[in-house]
Order: sequence, then C-alpha cells, then structure tokens
Amino acid sequence: MENLTTNNKVFLMGTVKTEPAFSHEMYGEGFYDFFLSVPRLSGQEDVIPVTVSERLIKDPIKVGCKVALDGQFRSYNKLVDGRSKLMLTVFVRDFLEYDENSQNPNSVELNGFVCKEPIYRTTPFNREICDILLAVNRSYNKSDYIPCIAWGRNARFAHDVAVGTNVTVIGRIQSREYNKKLEDRIEVRVAYELSISKIDVIGRADESAATTNDEKPKDVEKTEDVESVEDVENPENTEKTE
Repeated sequence: MENLTTNNKVFLMGTVKTEPAFSHEMYGEGFYDFFLSVPRLSGQEDVIPVTVSERLIKDPIKVGCKVALDGQFRSYNKLVDGRSKLMLTVFVRDFLEYDENSQNPNSVELNGFVCKEPIYRTTPFNREICDILLAVNRSYNKSDYIPCIAWGRNARFAHDVAVGTNVTVIGRIQSREYNKKLEDRIEVRVAYELSISKIDVIGRADESAATTNDEKPKDVEKTEDVESVEDVENPENTEKTE
C-alpha cells in the first residue's frame, strides 16, 4: 500500500481558472472539479483539470485564487457519444502553502508499466516524438492509464521499450489543443498528457524477477485497443475516485 501512494505523485501550483463544479458523490462524500492554470517557463500556461473532495476545501476556491497542491494523476471512464473515453484529472490529496518561489510549479513522478506499444514519429520539422501509455497501479486492484509523450533522445529510447516493462518517468502535465476530424466537421479538442523529461527502466518485460504477477496491472492486455494519445478509449476497470 505504501508503494501505491508513492508511485503516482503530482505537485501543481497555479491560479484557479474556473469555479468548482459538483462532479459526483461516493459514500456520502462529495467531489468537485475545477481547472487550474499553471505557468510554463515560456510564459504560456497549461490549464489542468483538478478533482477535490469537499472535505479538503477549507476556504472557498474562487477564480483567480492562487493554490498549491499535492495529488495524483488519475484516469476514469466517461461515456461520450456512446463510447467509453479515458478522461484525466489531478486528484487532490492535500492543499499546501502557496509559495511561487518554492519549486517547479508543475512536477510529476510516475512508476508504472508500458501497456501499449510505443508510437514513434517525427514532426515536419524533424523533431522526434514517442507516445507511451503507462499503467500505474492504484489501490483496490485498479490502475490509472496515463498518456505520456517523450522528445528527442528520450523518444528514441522509449521507442524500444517493450510492453510490460516497468519504468519510472519524471515530467510535467501539459494541455494541448488539437483538431479532431469528424464526418461533417473538424472539432477542436484538448488533450492532457505527461511530457517526459526523464525516463528510466526498472525492470524489463522479460525479467520475471523485476515484474512479478503481483506488481503488473492485471488488465494490461485490455489497453491494446486504445486509439491514440489524443483520442483514447478507456479500459473498463478504472473509476473516477475511490
């Protein structure tokens, strides 16, 4: 259980972009969603979805408020146009004191398993990119499925990582608009993913001692029908919150 609280760590610090909206209730506990604007070094911003329990909201969360939080990058099911989609959110574990000079305002550390063959490609400007879908174990035999993207040397390295390999990744959550071509129109959508700054292999897929049956997500094979980082279908066993 201790590993399950340390294999998925997120720190965010930014400005509240939207008022919290009621999301759902579980065992009498209400949960709310809002968006947090987190600055990049370039001056741009990532607008990141956040989910928080009513029990953690001690002061009103208003648009324009500055907040810092510890949490986990989570995935859950949502039915969209009759299909189950993988939705992503940062699940708040605790609010922290806000200090814009304290540390990187957007940092993520994950320990998980590659659950879909990495997709390597290059941009028109010859920049190397590799998409990875990472299964991160959660308590109660659940897993979160996190789309990750690697660049340059990390992309070349990730391209050769086999499905089932246990890896650790460090990076930041980014939001990115893209155009989705539908039958009669082009729709602008937003993708959320972890942009990798560092990736390390903990255990190869063929090293049974490094990835035991207890460690591997039991449903890795269910993720093979995932379409892409931009438009991901969700494995059926994930829930929004515990």
